[in-house]
Amino acid sequence: MGHTGENSRKPLIYWTAGVLAYMVAVFHRQSLGVTGIDAAARFGVGSAALSTLAMLQLLVYAAMQIPVGVLVDRLGSKRMLLIGAAVMALGQLLFAVATGLGAAVAGRVLVGCGDAMTFISVIRVVNVWFPPRRNPLIVQLTGILGQFGAVVSAVPLITSLHAYGWTPTFVWAGGLGVVALAAVGLFLRDRRPERPPTALGVRAAWAEPGTRLGMWTHAATQCSSAAFTILWGYPFLVRGQGLSPRTAGVLLTALTLLAMGCGPLLGQLAGRFPLRRSWMVLTVIGSTAGAWTLVLLWPGPAPLWTLGLLMLALATNGPGSMVGFDYARTFNPAERIGVATGIVNGGGFAASMSLIALVGVVMDLQDDFRWAFAVQYPIWLLGAVQVIRYRARARRRATLHPAPAPAPAPA
Repeated sequence: MGHTGENSRKPLIYWTAGVLAYMVAVFHRQSLGVTGIDAAARFGVGSAALSTLAMLQLLVYAAMQIPVGVLVDRLGSKRMLLIGAAVMALGQLLFAVATGLGAAVAGRVLVGCGDAMTFISVIRVVNVWFPPRRNPLIVQLTGILGQFGAVVSAVPLITSLHAYGWTPTFVWAGGLGVVALAAVGLFLRDRRPERPPTALGVRAAWAEPGTRLGMWTHAATQCSSAAFTILWGYPFLVRGQGLSPRTAGVLLTALTLLAMGCGPLLGQLAGRFPLRRSWMVLTVIGSTAGAWTLVLLWPGPAPLWTLGLLMLALATNGPGSMVGFDYARTFNPAERIGVATGIVNGGGFAASMSLIALVGVVMDLQDDFRWAFAVQYPIWLLGAVQVIRYRARARRRATLHPAPAPAPAPA
């Protein structure tokens, strides 16, 4: 994977265009969540049907990861980002004019498909244009900047809904796809791999222990924070811990801000100390499990300082999961980097969705957050064991069979 030199501005321009497209994708992804009450009224559905609509969009995103990875390797990042932006815009426009649940489902499925095409494509831009040592930091920054799309989605969408109504709001939301299309079309330049991708890309990527090391890294580190922020954090803090809605909101905001600070730090460490990446991953898993243990075993509601420690531990989850993409890069050649990234992302997302569902099942059975969040421990244990297992396999393979990737670093 060559690059134009660390001092060149061109890779930064290409990456900026990709990040802008990713921010628009996150905006589209979050647009249902912040307009849920209005959506329920428009389509005449209850909270169960509305949550199913949101989960369907996310499940489509997860299911598309490996197929999209294959397409990114074949077509390149620029084409996939253009297709993804167009598909999401079409989905939002369909959602804008939908009056029944069927059309709404079709719109959210399109949003999920286009969203799935975006992140992997931007990660590939980073992989092919930036030198290996800077790659972990740029990946972390990609994730952080992308989340500004979620921040931006809330107030403008809600304000527009109350001022102009449903259809005009989602029409202009879909129109943001034009911004992404223009940025990518005008400013992003693609780089083709030196060797064309083969039909065996998925099988070869899966057979690479470094890919599975990345997948388990992403799964074990991301799931707790994802379940907390996507669905269960606010109910746990308010109902389970007896906090006021305002205090719960402050803690969730603190979690987001802390994560934005942890990302560059972990990215720098992973770039400077590639031989210690797996220890960083295991530290994230262990500190998260320890913080949850303190909170869950505390008799009665946990004091605010323990919840603050939990927010700090959870803030390392997202940045820690990004190390999984660094494994995909360092243990796979350029022609299959997309599918390897898709495997890593899909595995982490599957773990997160499983945890969200398991917490819900236990809450239905016990109505006790302590038992519900205890289902995390088997996932952490399995993830840690698999990280150690595939770390050893990846090291042996890197020693015995030097990979065609750019000097894969041991785990």
